[in-house]
Amino acid sequence: MDRERAVSVSEAMRAAKRALETITLTVVGEVSEFSDKPGYRAAYFTVADADASMSCLMWRDAYTASGVSLRCGMLVEMRGQFSAYAPKGRMQFVVRKLTLAGEGRLRLQVAETARRLEAEGLLRDDRKRPLPAYPMRIGVVTSPRGKAVHDVIRTLSRRYPIAEVLVAGVPVEGADAVPAIVDGVRAVVQAGAEVVLLVRGGGSYEDLMPFNDESLARAVAASPVPVVSGIGHEPDTTIADLVADVRASTPTAAAEAAAPAVSELTGRLDKLSRLLARALEHRVRHAEHRVRLLATRPLFCEVDPLLGQAGQALDAAARALGRAIPLGLARDAERLRYAHEGLTRVGPRIVERGTDAAGRLAARLGDLSPLAILGRGYAVCFAPDGSTVVRSVSEVSEGAKVEVRVHDGRLGCMVETVEEGR
Repeated sequence: MDRERAVSVSEAMRAAKRALETITLTVVGEVSEFSDKPGYRAAYFTVADADASMSCLMWRDAYTASGVSLRCGMLVEMRGQFSAYAPKGRMQFVVRKLTLAGEGRLRLQVAETARRLEAEGLLRDDRKRPLPAYPMRIGVVTSPRGKAVHDVIRTLSRRYPIAEVLVAGVPVEGADAVPAIVDGVRAVVQAGAEVVLLVRGGGSYEDLMPFNDESLARAVAASPVPVVSGIGHEPDTTIADLVADVRASTPTAAAEAAAPAVSELTGRLDKLSRLLARALEHRVRHAEHRVRLLATRPLFCEVDPLLGQAGQALDAAARALGRAIPLGLARDAERLRYAHEGLTRVGPRIVERGTDAAGRLAARLGDLSPLAILGRGYAVCFAPDGSTVVRSVSEVSEGAKVEVRVHDGRLGCMVETVEEGR
C-alpha cells in the first residue's frame, strides 16, 4: 500500500487487522470483566494487570473445550492472536487456548480435592467432635522456628498453665512438609495428647499448599482425638481447616479455643462454690425445720404412744400362750391315756401269739436237729481227725481208725472189713 496515498477508514482497519493477526502471543493476566450470555457465539472478557487491560474473546467451542469456568479475579494464561473489529474500531485478543495460571491453577486443584472429600462426608459438621473441656495434655504440630509456636506456647502458659504441652516440630513448607506434618500429628497423639493444635503463621497461597494436601486432610479426619486448626490469617482457609474438628482464624485463636482461661475457671468455680454453699445452707435449714416439727409430735414426746400398741400385742400373745399350753398338755395327756389302755388290751394277745409261734418253731428245730436223729438209733462215722464225716467206703480202708458218734457219746473203732453196696 502506498503510504503517501490517503486511505479510507475501512482500508485502514483492514490493514491493521492483517498486521495484528500475524502476532501470536501467550499472555498472563487477571480476569477483570466477564460476560457469557446464553446464545452468544463467544465468551467475552477483559484481562488486566497493574498498568493495562485487554479485551478478549473466545469462541464457544474452544471455551467449552478448555474446561475453565472464568470468574473475575482468576489468573489465566492465554494463547492467541490479536485482531481488530472494524465496525467498532476496537482491538481484541482472540483466545485459542485457555488455562489457569499460578495460584488460579492451585485453587482449582484445591477446589477439586475439597469436592471429593465433601462427597465422602469428611467435611460434615456432624462428623466433628467436641473438644475436651479441661485437657491435661495438648499437642502442637507446627514449625519449631516460626512465630506460631511461640504464640501458642505463650497463650497456653497465660490461659491454662496446668496443661502439659507436647510440641512436634515439623516443616510446614516444601516437598517434605506433608509427610512430616502427618507424622507429627501421629506422634503427639501417641504421646497422650487429648487435643491437637495444627498451626502455622501467615503466608502466600503457595506457602499454605501443604495444608491443602489430601493425605494430610485424611490424617486429620482419622485422628483419634480432636484437631484444632489455626493456619495463616483470618481470610486463609485450607482443606485442613475444613476437615479439622474446630477451625480457628490464627494460631493464637487455636490455643484459646483448645484451652480454657484459668481466670474463667476460677470465676466459674467461685460462682459454683457460692451456689453450692447457698444450696447446702438451704437444705440444712429445711432439715432443721423438719426435725423441730417432728420433735413436737406426741410420738417422740411420750413413751406410751410409742410402746402402747406393742405392749397390747405382747399382752394378747401372753394370754393366748397361757391358754394354749394347758389345753395342749390336756390333749397330750388324753392321747397318752388312750394309748396306754389300748396297749393294755392288745399286749397280752400279742405276747400269746408270739409264744405259740416260738413253740412251734422250737419243735420244728428239734425235729431237724442231728442229735434227735441220733436219738432214734442212728450213728455218724468220722475220720480219725474227728471233724470229717465219712460218707463213702472209699474214704476208709481196712485197719483204719474211725470215730463213731452215737446219741449219748463217741466210740473209737477200727475198720476190719470194707464192703461196697447197700
